[in-house]
Amino acid sequence: MNLAILLYLKLEPTSNLTPPPPTSKTINMKFSAAAATLAVAAVVSAQQPTWTSCATGATDMAVTSFSVAPYPLCVGKPVCATIGGTLSSPISGTTAGLSIIGKYLNRVVYTDSKNLCEILANTEHPCPVDTTVTSVVACIDVKPTAPVGIPVQLEVKATNGNGNVIFCQKATVTAQNCP
Repeated sequence: MNLAILLYLKLEPTSNLTPPPPTSKTINMKFSAAAATLAVAAVVSAQQPTWTSCATGATDMAVTSFSVAPYPLCVGKPVCATIGGTLSSPISGTTAGLSIIGKYLNRVVYTDSKNLCEILANTEHPCPVDTTVTSVVACIDVKPTAPVGIPVQLEVKATNGNGNVIFCQKATVTAQNCP
């Protein structure tokens, strides 16, 4: 999203054609305007990306919401995904997995894979996750090899123990080095 902020200045006619020298008031106003512009740009850039389905067929979960926090992602720190929706099959099995693939300019720049039930083991909804559950939170660490400051097309895909795709979500995300 591009953000443009326009500042309009009202020019008053004066008897002298040369502008008065800057005062501390005009310098402070210019600094305040620049700071406000940067603050608005920071808020806009930190907005949650738009996640869409990347599933190519039927899934075990009809996803109604997907978000990650914190955003932007922090390299080497935990990120938690909150997934809302309706399960048609329980999430279970020792082979349930989570696959994450990041691409930049159509080249793979990030990969990670985890056992989904191991991730969910210490959460409110460990495996087997019943079909009555409508929201799951899963947290993993962003690998230290994650590219910083570039828009990465990230695909997050969960596979059930029976081999079915639970969900697949994609969005363009960025990562940063956080304190």
